[in-house]
Amino acid sequence: MDKFFAAVQNMFKIPELRKRILFTLGLLAIYRLGAHVTAPGINKEQLEQVWQQVSGTLLGVLDLFSGGNFRTISVFALGVTPYITASIILQLMTVLYPPLKKVQEEGEVGRQKINQWTRYLTVALCSVQTFFVATWLSRNGIIADSAWATMMVVVTLTTGTIFVMWLGEQITERGVGNGISLLIFAGIVIGLPRGVIQIKDRIGAGDPWQTFGVIFLVVVLVALIALIVYVESARRNIAISYASRRVGNQTFRGQETSLPLKINMGGVIPVIFASSVLAMPQTLFSAFPPAQPGSEGYDPNSLWTKVYVFFQQFHGGDPYYEFVFLSLIVLFTFFYITIVFNTDEVADNLRKHGGFIPGIRPGSPTGEYLNTILTRLTTVGALYLAFVAFVPQLLLSGFNVARLPFVGESIDAFVTATPGLTWIPTGLGYQFFFGGTSLLILVGVAMDTVSQIEAQLVMRNYEGFLGAGSRLRGRRS
Repeated sequence: MDKFFAAVQNMFKIPELRKRILFTLGLLAIYRLGAHVTAPGINKEQLEQVWQQVSGTLLGVLDLFSGGNFRTISVFALGVTPYITASIILQLMTVLYPPLKKVQEEGEVGRQKINQWTRYLTVALCSVQTFFVATWLSRNGIIADSAWATMMVVVTLTTGTIFVMWLGEQITERGVGNGISLLIFAGIVIGLPRGVIQIKDRIGAGDPWQTFGVIFLVVVLVALIALIVYVESARRNIAISYASRRVGNQTFRGQETSLPLKINMGGVIPVIFASSVLAMPQTLFSAFPPAQPGSEGYDPNSLWTKVYVFFQQFHGGDPYYEFVFLSLIVLFTFFYITIVFNTDEVADNLRKHGGFIPGIRPGSPTGEYLNTILTRLTTVGALYLAFVAFVPQLLLSGFNVARLPFVGESIDAFVTATPGLTWIPTGLGYQFFFGGTSLLILVGVAMDTVSQIEAQLVMRNYEGFLGAGSRLRGRRS
């Protein structure tokens, strides 16, 4: 611990690093100040009533990545979501569209071109999204039903998103860490005081079971954070050898290096995809609800009404929901990694540069060997993501064992009759949103930022956070 505090002191002894850290903290403060500036014409009371009905839809996922800004429709309501969407689209297009792949391979010039196209696509996506948001606000009576009110919301939210994108780029260029990731980090961690207050109230109630539940929750969260740090830092190093080669009159000796492969190469993207897909039915029903009992046109036997009734129970904690959710995480993990890591392309690049894996022939055999290793790593990574996403949801939302086929009722009777297990169907009842997705983002961003700061300290002959001879690796290391 003494080495850690010494490293923190050393951070502010280096003038350049001190300026970068203070610059980053300053821009994060500006971002949080903007979260308290509401868009013009918002009826806050009506917004709160409507939000209670749509928090489980895609709007809830959007609110998570906007740091709670969407719930209040602040000027930063969309946060960095349009920028992330644009980045993912262009990342996928580099695989599907060969000319864009060539631009990516142009080095720094190509990277700048793609960054510029990402900004343009962000503005286009943001304009479309803010129009739909303004339409949704108008239909729910949150803003006036007029073209002027709609235009004001579109202009305000689009401008706010562009400003947030600029803040993120400035942090990346002149601060410490990845700016976009740090903005998401700041939005999530702002809910920590609320969670601490809830825990304090539970302990202060004097109920021994409540106190035990708090201790159990804290222990599980600490264990999950340790698991995330361990897995995100883990690497499968594949030995790579480069043969001796002659260039002109000079002979370059062969080198030995390694190709590090992460266990979780997909990061948090598969969990985001799975959450978004499962939120679509609720979003659709909130936009086009069937006729309710007692209203004109209500038909309990219509297909749309039956589907609506089924999906009313299809949410976090429902066994069928959890099965589909975890299956989608595994599916999207394999899908995303297949796109972002092409084993045949890696094998071809190794062959072109004279590299080979000892004992494996260059070319197609190398690609097959890498594909075998990647499949095994992806399987472990997908199960890890599913576990990390499920455990916090089990603690916070519970698991409705009564809905299990065949044995659900007997298990539910046993659980409800056992004092220490009564929390399982309903969860522990906490309202803060430190779910699996949030934990993955928080820990991953923290590891990346600390890794960059430590690299700056080591480069200037200072000890890192773990002392001499140790090195903390971030997700991108």
